[in-house]
Amino acid sequence: MAWVCGLTAASVWGAADGQPQTVALTQGWEFSKEGAEEWLPAQVPGTVHQDLMNQGKLENPFFGMNEEKVQWVEKENWLYRTVFQVDSAQLARGAAELRFEGLDTYADVYLNGSLLLKSDNMFVGYTLPVKPVLRKGENRLMIRFRSAVNETLPQWESDGFNYPADNDHAEKRVSVYSRKAPYSYGWDWGIRLVTSGIWRPVKLVFYDDARIDDYYVRQQAISEQEARLENQLEVTNVTDKEQQAVVRIDYSCKGVEKTLEQTVSLAPGKNRICLPLVIDQPHLWMPNGWGEPALYDFTASVTVNGREVASQKEQIGLRSIRVVKEKDKDGESFYFEVNGKPLFAKGSNMIPNDALLPNVTAERYARLMEDVQRSNMNLIRVWGGGIYEDDKFYEEADRHGILVWQDFLFACTTYPHDPTFLKRVAEEAAYNIKRLRNHASLAMWCGNNEIYEGMRYWGWKEKYTPEIYAEMTRGYDVLFRQLLPSLVKELDPDRFYMHGSPYEANWGRPESWKIADSHNWGTWYGQKPFESFDTEIPRFMSEYGFQAFPEMKTIRTFAEPKDYALESEVMNAHQKSTIGNFLIQKTMALYYKVPQKFEDLVYVGLVLQGQGMRHGMEAHRRNRPYCMGSLAWQLNDSWPVVSWSSIDYYGNWKAMQYQTQRAFAPVLVDAIKEGEDLCYYLMSDKLTDEDVTLNLELMDFDGKVYSKRKIDGKLPANTSLLLAKENWEQELQGRPAATSLMHMVLKNKRGEVLSDEIYYFAYAKDQQLPKEGLSYQVKEKNGKCEVTLKARKLMRDIFLEIPEQGARFSDNFFDLLPGQQKKVVIDLPDGRPLKDVQLTVHTINALN
Repeated sequence: MAWVCGLTAASVWGAADGQPQTVALTQGWEFSKEGAEEWLPAQVPGTVHQDLMNQGKLENPFFGMNEEKVQWVEKENWLYRTVFQVDSAQLARGAAELRFEGLDTYADVYLNGSLLLKSDNMFVGYTLPVKPVLRKGENRLMIRFRSAVNETLPQWESDGFNYPADNDHAEKRVSVYSRKAPYSYGWDWGIRLVTSGIWRPVKLVFYDDARIDDYYVRQQAISEQEARLENQLEVTNVTDKEQQAVVRIDYSCKGVEKTLEQTVSLAPGKNRICLPLVIDQPHLWMPNGWGEPALYDFTASVTVNGREVASQKEQIGLRSIRVVKEKDKDGESFYFEVNGKPLFAKGSNMIPNDALLPNVTAERYARLMEDVQRSNMNLIRVWGGGIYEDDKFYEEADRHGILVWQDFLFACTTYPHDPTFLKRVAEEAAYNIKRLRNHASLAMWCGNNEIYEGMRYWGWKEKYTPEIYAEMTRGYDVLFRQLLPSLVKELDPDRFYMHGSPYEANWGRPESWKIADSHNWGTWYGQKPFESFDTEIPRFMSEYGFQAFPEMKTIRTFAEPKDYALESEVMNAHQKSTIGNFLIQKTMALYYKVPQKFEDLVYVGLVLQGQGMRHGMEAHRRNRPYCMGSLAWQLNDSWPVVSWSSIDYYGNWKAMQYQTQRAFAPVLVDAIKEGEDLCYYLMSDKLTDEDVTLNLELMDFDGKVYSKRKIDGKLPANTSLLLAKENWEQELQGRPAATSLMHMVLKNKRGEVLSDEIYYFAYAKDQQLPKEGLSYQVKEKNGKCEVTLKARKLMRDIFLEIPEQGARFSDNFFDLLPGQQKKVVIDLPDGRPLKDVQLTVHTINALN
């Protein structure tokens, strides 16, 4: 068998005297199906699906009906190999390690004939000492990936029953046995791609004397006056004798640099070192909307015999985060308190950004967090059916002031709890707790998604024998009430842990909404109107959602014109919810006229999702402080699909994301009919009170103003206020609801506009909207496109569409009042210039 000799590495760094030398093993890789003896070029990091596609051996699984055609890949074993060079200077170093940051999932690692590892967990990294097996010159690395499906079939056979893992789209549900991303087996928004491969970087590291295994900046007490910290280090002395070393901590923020150092004695093997530190008047890290997410640069270094032999850098945001979950007169609270102030959580639930994870670049993470910040969100829940995200995600969350609710990776089914499984979970949890605990953004840990709810309310007790169900109950307690909380307490003692989400609630049981967090699926599975959000108020809404198709340019990436029908085979292959298409149409008919043309149905569906979900967000904000959080389902997509997402696979904002931006504005005026009254609410997330004036104009759709008036008041900090209420009929003044609106503008005493909103007295389907009245001009300038729009009459839900994927719009899916003019700037985030823009403009008016 001939091996291709690859380059030593894509990059080598840290080779100065005494410093560790890191060699990234990214080049010269080949792969083959086991038994085929056909070796083809491979990308590392990568997956076998990507490598097969790159070599023309696999069709694009995202297109058409191709999902069915690629399932054979999951049943095969796959081999990866490379050759790298090691010189005599590297062999002379004190130690050498092979570091895998992610192997997916069952992998046998061989180096120069030695079996180094049999991995069984996608979610952990592996550090392997390899100096004894390295050779001068060529070194041969081979990894055999065993089929995750075939590997676990014996467990399924010996169990004799299917776990309730309904999202595992196979007859034999083996996903629960593997510590592998659950969503890769399919979900109600997800394609089934059970991947294999080296999905995160692999490196070869040479060093002398000592290494830093872990550096944790524990925040013991944080206030505006001082920050009390502990610099906790794990340092391994790789020699066989005791060594004197200097451990140094350098830290800086805003140009001010300081140093702390201590001389220590390093015994052979692992050493734990703690350097206390007090910072006076610290620059506090603040969440998005409250101020700057200030970050300190910390560097820990170890010096032996005058040579720096190891160092590790961390960016640390100093802040206090407390999850307040306490019994009160209404039930049991649930909210985040940041730097001593209660925070209304505005955010969404995040799934993995791709079905093929190595496609998720640092640039995609950066863009997603920019979108989150720009949308006035302050919290993202990393959902338990996906992955522990890459370091880059949490770094971007730190930089953008976005809190992270982190689930452990269990979702929607019970799991085994045998000793082998528990050992894997313990290793996984310890690895990721230690990897993530330095991040300012990390706000809490949660054991799982919806398992406790499923055990009580999804019919599992009736489905299984009493003995099996009793074992499931015991397994839940062992995993989520014993093992995981004990590891969090040991390794991240200052962060909150909750056994599962929702904590107690079920969307069909109103009494349960009074306790902690809730998932309300009444507007989806319950087929309720969006107005149900106004009365079904939980203490914290951690999931709720409604679907929409992505816009047509995304549909065109997976379908042909012959497929443009709601119930075509291809559309149904990209609609994983059994009631999805039916419910979109049913709910649409409540509020809009349902178009017959597929392209128009897609557009109105986007509008429907955006307006409906905004209704829920505003209901939650209005009911503060009883309700203290609103996390929509879901933020993003893992492939081009019909789903609950607000941003599609290619980064295009759906209407829902623009409406989220408006609903989560720092200050918002919101009108709602309650009984016979029209109520005007003010919501503020600002930290100071302000005197304000609400200006009200009753007008028709042609711009005729019937009446004007002002209401003076105080906008209280960080809360919600009912400013005024008037009889709904009197507010309408006898004018027809079908042609009237209330224009609401909130200003402060300096005349600055804090919020500008419209209240409609009738649903769009019942309105007499002007058919014409919109004009626009398009101008290309400095690689961007500027669209200037002017409305002579009311224009609703204006959607500007261009063919370029991922284009950013300064605004979209907006209304224009008669006489209003608006400029929208469009650009591409990768810096490519926009030329010869093909613009299409949609309005609800044109379809009414």
